[in-house]
Amino acid sequence: MDLINQLIFVGALLIVLSVLAGMVSSRLGAPLLLVFLVLGMLAGEDGILGIQFGDYRSTFAVGSIALAIILFEGGLRTPRSVVRLVLWPAVSLATLGVLLSALAIAGFAHLLLGLSPLEGVLLGSVLASTDAAAVFMLLHGRGSSVNARVSGTLELESGMNDPMAVFLTLLCVQLLQTPDLHAGWYLVVEELLRAMIGGTVIGLLGGFALRLLVERLNLTTALYPILIAAAALLIFAGANMVHASGFLAVYLSGMVLARAPYRAQQVIGRFLDGLAWLSQIAMFLLLGLLVTPSKLVADLPYAILIALALILIARPGSVAIALLPFRFTWPERGFIAWVGLRGAVPIFLASIPILAGLPGAQHYFNVAFVVVLISLLIQGWTIGPAARFLGLTLPDDAETADSLELGLGPGADRELAGFRVKTGARVLRNSYGAIVPPAGAQFLAAIRDGTPIERFQEASPAIGDYVIAIVPPVEIAALQRLFAERRIAEEAPEGFGEFMLAGEGAADELAVVYGLDLGEHRHGETLSDFMHERLGAIAVVGDRVRIGEIELVVRAVKGGRVTLVGLELEDQRAKLPARRAARRLRRRMIVWSRRLARSFTRAKRSSSGRSAG
Repeated sequence: MDLINQLIFVGALLIVLSVLAGMVSSRLGAPLLLVFLVLGMLAGEDGILGIQFGDYRSTFAVGSIALAIILFEGGLRTPRSVVRLVLWPAVSLATLGVLLSALAIAGFAHLLLGLSPLEGVLLGSVLASTDAAAVFMLLHGRGSSVNARVSGTLELESGMNDPMAVFLTLLCVQLLQTPDLHAGWYLVVEELLRAMIGGTVIGLLGGFALRLLVERLNLTTALYPILIAAAALLIFAGANMVHASGFLAVYLSGMVLARAPYRAQQVIGRFLDGLAWLSQIAMFLLLGLLVTPSKLVADLPYAILIALALILIARPGSVAIALLPFRFTWPERGFIAWVGLRGAVPIFLASIPILAGLPGAQHYFNVAFVVVLISLLIQGWTIGPAARFLGLTLPDDAETADSLELGLGPGADRELAGFRVKTGARVLRNSYGAIVPPAGAQFLAAIRDGTPIERFQEASPAIGDYVIAIVPPVEIAALQRLFAERRIAEEAPEGFGEFMLAGEGAADELAVVYGLDLGEHRHGETLSDFMHERLGAIAVVGDRVRIGEIELVVRAVKGGRVTLVGLELEDQRAKLPARRAARRLRRRMIVWSRRLARSFTRAKRSSSGRSAG
């Protein structure tokens, strides 16, 4: 009994410390996942508490459950529009990109560690995939907001590349254990098709089944998130049992469920958000407990070299090749290459060779752990600065508001929700009675300083008011935007447009003012039409179109149409940190080349003088 209480006490203490440490780390800009990992190490065998933990099988089981929850929650908050926008680039990165990264790391492992080609591919496969938990968390951190094409590609890639990495890892383990190489290669096509196609089919069917369950069953509101979480794990485990990809299946099922508003959406979202946080904390604490820092020392120098090769060569090279057919600017490609975050997945995959009993399997684990630490330290700590350096940050138009959704019981087609009035919200312009809510929505009360406002329809909203409304689930997001915080345009990042133009303005007027040649067929078209003709049917905030000496930047999109365009002059764009750094590097290269040429000339003259003497 005392042992059970001690285990509960230590586990709860570590989780509490993780949450509190996360509050401190956010002020320092440190990646939270790194904090959880370090806390686990401090509590481990070489740490303060000295907990001896070496159960790889239990860690593998907990990690599987945690990754399933994290991937499902990530799929649940991936908008359908983003999937349509970046599906094929993400698929290319999740398949070809993973394979190229694995092969590149295999080459370095062969040279640095002396591993055989197949052992090198195994190590490369372990390290090849980006981590969904790290990417989802850090991409939405403060100061790292980039356009939907870039962030969506990274998120979708991280959710879809785990199956490829798992498949390659299991294949390499099987080939190392199977003396008949031809029989092993015969299984490649079968296993790949079963993993990918099976995971896709099960994920799509599971997502539709979840939607039917939520819409058809009349449950207490608190039971909906429990049902969804359990069903997600059911999809994950069921796919794995038939040798399909459970990771792909659970991610796709979340995406299918989120394709349209559904009953108890906010309650389910909040529950799964908290559950995903708990999963990340538990997984990284266990991984930190599992490692013994003193045992990493022997593999540390080689692991550091492998990590640098992955960050600086393998990831950028694979991204450059995988994204060749797609329209990305060089800053966007550079950011995608840099945000190749490694997290729990490589450590999780590195435990597979240990469980399989491969010789030297502990070295794979040690190298993977060091690579994850370095990735979180270098890449995780610099996502925000990297986005600003490359000029990819977006204006902070906070289209979200604090809200609370309450169920109205079985059969109800509307939800009771509360919204907090934020700074700069649209509702501040009128009285409550003059606000036009979305169709089917109705304001019931407004609370100020803890007291309901009498005859609130005649009162003017104030910042901090809490408004209660009854609203159809499909209109909750629209109603949120009325109360959300809106920043002034002057707060846009540098290089995002010096002037703003309405999308409905005439394109030919812009051509006249700036002396641009847009072609006769542009006559009468709006600026929005012109932007879509250049960018395609789907445009996102941050997309750019260059015309002569100016650049047009998408500032706002509504209903799939560009509504606001930033006009950026050439000298304004040249102020971006990446451009300044490139100019400095170019000037230094010129100076170095001239010095080298002069040194070569002097050496040649000196040699000629000695020969003549």
